[in-house]
Amino acid sequence: MPVKIHNSLTNEKGEFKDKGKVKMYTCGVTVYDECHIGHARSLYIFEVIRRYLKYKGFKVEFIRNITDVDDKIIEKARQWSKKEGIPLKEAFDKVREYYINDYEQDLKSLGLPKADKEPRATENIDDMKKYIQKLTDNGMAYEKEGNVYFSVRKFPSYGKLSGKKIDDLLTSVRIESDPLKDDPLDFALWKKAKDDEPAWASPWGQGRPGWHIECSVMSQKYLDTDTLDIHGGGRDLIFPHHENEIAQAEACTGKPFAEFWIHHGLLTINSQKMSKSLGNFVTIKDFIKKYKDADLLKLFFLSTHYAHPIDFNQEKIEEMKKQKKSFYDFFDRVDNRLWLKESTAPSSSQDKNMKKVDTLCAKFEQAMDDDFNMPRGLAVLFELIDLGSNFTSSDKEQAFKYVDEKLSPCLNIFGLRRKQNKGMPKQLKALACQRHLARKNKDFKKADDLRIEIESTFPYVIADSANAIAFIAKQLPQDEHKID
Repeated sequence: MPVKIHNSLTNEKGEFKDKGKVKMYTCGVTVYDECHIGHARSLYIFEVIRRYLKYKGFKVEFIRNITDVDDKIIEKARQWSKKEGIPLKEAFDKVREYYINDYEQDLKSLGLPKADKEPRATENIDDMKKYIQKLTDNGMAYEKEGNVYFSVRKFPSYGKLSGKKIDDLLTSVRIESDPLKDDPLDFALWKKAKDDEPAWASPWGQGRPGWHIECSVMSQKYLDTDTLDIHGGGRDLIFPHHENEIAQAEACTGKPFAEFWIHHGLLTINSQKMSKSLGNFVTIKDFIKKYKDADLLKLFFLSTHYAHPIDFNQEKIEEMKKQKKSFYDFFDRVDNRLWLKESTAPSSSQDKNMKKVDTLCAKFEQAMDDDFNMPRGLAVLFELIDLGSNFTSSDKEQAFKYVDEKLSPCLNIFGLRRKQNKGMPKQLKALACQRHLARKNKDFKKADDLRIEIESTFPYVIADSANAIAFIAKQLPQDEHKID
């Protein structure tokens, strides 16, 4: 079944076709503060998309930028400069490095890898200057007193991503006031340096790039293409950021900037916008410190389609704890059954059960093929563990293990960690040995009592209990029969 993706540009689902390599870009963090759980949703959603495309056989090249020059970063640097009594340039470098390292630590705590490349804006300013020069040379941009602006009205299809019409923008959108612009709608490609802020030499004087230009430049440079296969980001970036990216990129190359645009919904806290002033700002570190488990956050994200808004609250996290327990209970069943006697030979009933497993796996793919429907895919995984939990008799042993085998790659797509088998539980070892010794000493009453205790404590150490538990005991030294 082909993968279909809802394209924000066309507002329709389109089939995503294999062209040899998927060139995928998403907007990354601006490093002036700690990452919050809204950032975590973006980082997680696009990692799941990358993993699923790979699972389907696509070769994916994934680039995510780091914005390390920006008004907010410079303002934070001014605060650090004043507080620490150091030059602004030094403070600017300290802010950047501190928050880039902080972001990388957040990725680790979430159990998420970096993109294939995560270029920094400050490392690519020469390329941005060349890009801007091309736009000025072809008449799509103009210079005013050391600033360079893009002429929005010269790009007729401006607004095609957001659905906004140029003539309506002045009344419907708050436009930054700048008397140097030929038109209030124009946006900055290059900003003249102010005071002692960080600046780079350019044909237009000392300054720095605007925010929008960096994504067009770095996405095309590091993916080595004029047209991206996928460009992603939050819904709040559609206008003006992504709209401006399209305008400057297509004005520069004359080619479509991206075939598919994927936008995820925004996150609220108890139905309110996340804000430090409201005291509801939840950083990734806050979450990990409180709950000690990144998988709970991932399950929370999986509970809602990526394109929809999602509301964070304590009740939902408690629900996620129950969901995770369902997975872990199943893994306990799998791991406990590892200590049973060797599997029986395949039977026709096992074949039938394994086909049921394959049917659910196909259902999982159908969900994910349909615009990465993660909530539906997660629901199928719960169906899978419910099915596996019914395979409790020894004649279904192979089908039971088959569930675990098929579940693992699906969990990997979602970045959920499988509970690791730490070996035969110590209590099970002790009880099994005690029972084995009781049988050896012909104390059958004690052996029966121990069998009942084993089966009640470890429900999935079933089987023809005598054979199974004897099998366990034979693996153990005779002196391992006491419970510490």
